[in-house]
Amino acid sequence: MRITSKGQVTIPADIREQAGLLPHTDVEFHFDGTDVRLVRTAASRADGRGARVVAHLRAHPGDIPMSTEEIMALTRGE
Repeated sequence: MRITSKGQVTIPADIREQAGLLPHTDVEFHFDGTDVRLVRTAASRADGRGARVVAHLRAHPGDIPMSTEEIMALTRGE
């Protein structure tokens, strides 16, 4: 396996799966003078997937010009 000119390397899928390294997982690199270790960090809940979804929804409010009552009437078939 080689490091790219950008300093990137692909972690094999079986190792990512075993280590629980999902997309957007925060990691740190530790160097002890000889070996480099990749360590998963404890990400704060504010940086989690749910927080990102909520932030996206807040940044893109709905554009349906209907009231809640009108939407509910549609779902009830009224």
